[in-house]
Amino acid sequence: MPQPDLVIFDCDGVLVDSEIIAARIEAELLTLAGYEISAEEIGETYAGLTFKDIMMRVEEKSRIPFQASLIDRAEELVDRKLRSDVRAIDGVREAVAAVTVPRCICSNSRSERIEFMLEKVHLLPFFAGRIFSAMETPTGKTKPAPDVFLHAAEKLKADPQNTFVIEDSVHGVTGARTAGMRVIGFTGAGHSYPGHADALTEAGAETVIRRWAELKSALSEWSADA
Repeated sequence: MPQPDLVIFDCDGVLVDSEIIAARIEAELLTLAGYEISAEEIGETYAGLTFKDIMMRVEEKSRIPFQASLIDRAEELVDRKLRSDVRAIDGVREAVAAVTVPRCICSNSRSERIEFMLEKVHLLPFFAGRIFSAMETPTGKTKPAPDVFLHAAEKLKADPQNTFVIEDSVHGVTGARTAGMRVIGFTGAGHSYPGHADALTEAGAETVIRRWAELKSALSEWSADA
């Protein structure tokens, strides 16, 4: 049976249940700044984007000018809350351990944030030395740009067409598909919403799983089809 060259995991909303934590803080900050928005709306529309990109999109949509200092404030508050409250998603440790081919992380979060979250939930040893932050790639372009995925594949000598990506957001799926990779959508985190699986499928995910116990069979089926 053919094996993937590489399996790429997103971090927020895939390995750790952090998207909903960030969304609540970001929604509160944007609402206080004059644009009323709920955490649920951020989770559905903007999950997977950096707060800077969220703020710019909201600013363009609303014509409300936000202060640049809001970005630093959001980063500070989200980091603080994640350090105390972030949890691993149920079943993820077993699922990651069962991936015997090379694996890595491609995320829009800063590598520092990824590392402290993974350390807190005891997942860091699975990915040490193989964490790729989109902001820290040569181009600095974040998802939905494909750059971080292509950068990881190049560094790990993987063929993008034989690389499998697990993503929870439309923006992440879009980036991975643009990179020429195959995508499994994941909807098992706290920010999931009605229609989430359909949105990921429409963005290009070939299959969608809700529980980590489903990953092994999904990868096996895909490898058989490769």
